[in-house]
Amino acid sequence: MPDHADFANLIWQIADLLRGPYRPPQYERVMLPMTVLRRFDCVLTPTKDKVLAEHERLKGRLEGNALEARLDAAAGQRFHNRSPLDFNRLKGDPDGVARHLVGYIQGFSTDVRDIFEYFEFENEIDKMREANILYLVVSKFADVDLHPDTVPNPQMGLIFENLIRRFNELANETAGDHFTPRDAIRLMVNILFIDDDDLLAVPGTARTLLDPACGTGGMLAEAQNYLRDHHAQARLFVYGQDYNPRAFATAASDMLMKQVDHNGGGDNIRFGDSFTEDRFPGETFDYFLTNPPFGVDWKKQRKDIRREHEKDGFAGRFGAGLPRVSDGSLLFLQHMWRKREPVRPREHKHGSRLAIVLSGSPLFAGGAGSGESEIRRWFIENDWLEAIVALPEQMFYNTGIGTYVWIVANRKEKRRKGRIQLVDARDVWTAGGGVESKRSLGDKRRHIADGQIEEIVRLYGRFEDGERSRLFDNADFGYTRVTVERPLRLRYRMTVENKARFLDACPELLDDVQAIDTALGGEPLRDWNAVQDRVRDLLRERSSRWTQKEQKLFRDVFTEKDPDAVPIVKESSGPEPDSALRDFENVPLKQDIDAYFEREVRPHLPDAWMDREKDKIGYEIAFNRHFHKYTSPRPLEEIDADLKATEKEIVRLFREVVG
Repeated sequence: MPDHADFANLIWQIADLLRGPYRPPQYERVMLPMTVLRRFDCVLTPTKDKVLAEHERLKGRLEGNALEARLDAAAGQRFHNRSPLDFNRLKGDPDGVARHLVGYIQGFSTDVRDIFEYFEFENEIDKMREANILYLVVSKFADVDLHPDTVPNPQMGLIFENLIRRFNELANETAGDHFTPRDAIRLMVNILFIDDDDLLAVPGTARTLLDPACGTGGMLAEAQNYLRDHHAQARLFVYGQDYNPRAFATAASDMLMKQVDHNGGGDNIRFGDSFTEDRFPGETFDYFLTNPPFGVDWKKQRKDIRREHEKDGFAGRFGAGLPRVSDGSLLFLQHMWRKREPVRPREHKHGSRLAIVLSGSPLFAGGAGSGESEIRRWFIENDWLEAIVALPEQMFYNTGIGTYVWIVANRKEKRRKGRIQLVDARDVWTAGGGVESKRSLGDKRRHIADGQIEEIVRLYGRFEDGERSRLFDNADFGYTRVTVERPLRLRYRMTVENKARFLDACPELLDDVQAIDTALGGEPLRDWNAVQDRVRDLLRERSSRWTQKEQKLFRDVFTEKDPDAVPIVKESSGPEPDSALRDFENVPLKQDIDAYFEREVRPHLPDAWMDREKDKIGYEIAFNRHFHKYTSPRPLEEIDADLKATEKEIVRLFREVVG
């Protein structure tokens, strides 16, 4: 039986017909909507005559939603087509195929027509008609059987993803904006539901799941597949949002055809930018699953995002903090978690669990007080971060960088409360883009086989310290950023050059400067405290009153730093700090700050002190450090022997060259 790759290849061959009027990166403008349209056509074929008969019977008696509901029922689907045309009949009139194809699309129910609006497909129909290739494309698609009996729903999703990956490779675009490898999704889904067997085993239980960057809907489909395989009695209502029109239209059409659990409204998948247009306002969800695009900036959405951030009392979706504008992935994390369910068992509210794929940067980017650190602090101090799983590199179609799955929950198991688990699965992989392909698929050169997914899930579930699993207290990732100051030391000296520079700015102070020069002389003085007192006394005797600006300029011009000078002491606040010597120490939260200072700083800087009013709490997760394996260096004798052998070889080669 042909698999999804065979069908994708067949459709890809049809794309060759577009060569000329379309450049290869533009093929998806035609191929995605045509594939969706043919899939709809095949799904509706068995009930086509029944729908047409029902439409003829009800015409003039019902209209609007009432009519659509009756026709949907006749079709046995959540959609229908009341046009007498189908793909085979479209082949009967080559000259009128463009007009008939538009009419056929207009014959669908409202949900499907809306989807094709996002595809903007009528523009492509006109373009293919003008290029005289429309009839050929329609004819070729009519020969492709995409009925669910031939291409089951899970395979159809893979066909879409296969095509999108190829289109984006041609366009050199970010395939990760659209979908995530199924092996990564299966791992995330297994961990997401790992503790919920009892909860999901209750007959009639219903749960909700949101993906705010759903792409083609692969994560939503895999989550439902998991529940069907493990908890057939449970229902999972899935919801998604995406800002890419074609990805959204593909996901919406795929979900519409899958007969997946839905809320009856037919709008589980919604179009819009999750940052600026929350399409699920005020709604909460039991589960969250997403792979936001890596390294995508939020400059265009900055105004709306800052408005959310600045709402009073953390009321906004992004109240915890704003990451650097070059990467908005942590904004997705906050956006989802603001929609979490509370834990109130008596009200049948059992809290939420979340799994998100992030790059390595959100683990450690930003120091104490930065947006990234404050976001990490919000999740860790509230005891929501349950675990982080490091995935193998070269796992994703669009990037070879290392990726990490964050698991967040407000209903941790008792043994996990106050703790965070790190799982290192970076060396758990199999070569090749997938189980069915040993070749690379874009940047995806590795995959996680089913047995390896089970291995990682068992490692996660055991919750034990080991070579690939580390357990930490929440506080282990926190630190206090302490400001360490050292005193400012200045040497005073008045010279002809700096006197002239000062008087150029303040010529009216000539007499005072001459008096100071006479009193203090031209030799260097390393105690600015004494010099300052002497100058003040002298000016008082002369009844001169300088402004603060003039006093500051006097010090700036006639002094320079000298490590051997006496520290400057302010009358009210003690030593004056030297900003150039200011340093910072990150003191782990579990350590006493005063003891740390005396042990780590004082022996090296006896004159230093801490300005505790500037303390900042920070959090970072140095994943690599916790799994670093020490490798002892080679013995010096072995290195020396290699160097001598290399020297001999160089001498031999040199002699051959010079004869």
